[in-house]
Amino acid sequence: MLETLTGIWTLFLSAFISSTIAPGGSEAVLAYMISAKHYQIELLVIVATIGNTLGAMTTWGLGRLTAKKFPVAGLLPEKRQKALNILKTRGLWVLLFSWLPLIGDALCFAGGWLKCPWLPASLLILAGKFGRYALIAWMLA
Repeated sequence: MLETLTGIWTLFLSAFISSTIAPGGSEAVLAYMISAKHYQIELLVIVATIGNTLGAMTTWGLGRLTAKKFPVAGLLPEKRQKALNILKTRGLWVLLFSWLPLIGDALCFAGGWLKCPWLPASLLILAGKFGRYALIAWMLA
């Protein structure tokens, strides 16, 4: 029982950390846990999704805090505003792609910095993260 709980918390923390500014490998942890066959796959997908979404919303919150001190306009050189420009031109729906490596964290940060509404942003991020983990689980099951 304790080993199972420890494994679930490990996956949650890995997913959370992977979705913040720090690098992580939650997909590898999920793949390992699926291959161990000690856990229900649905539970693993849910735990990874929740952890990754909470990490992304932490990054979103950091963007929101940054916006209070540093307004978007004029802070970054034009070449460094890729995620901001994508979100500005494509809209809130871009947050569905927050699962993408490299740019996903930047999209979440940009969403907070641009003051995207919390509930729609969190739901779109959740949907994208769930889709990624469900696909990984489906491919490995």
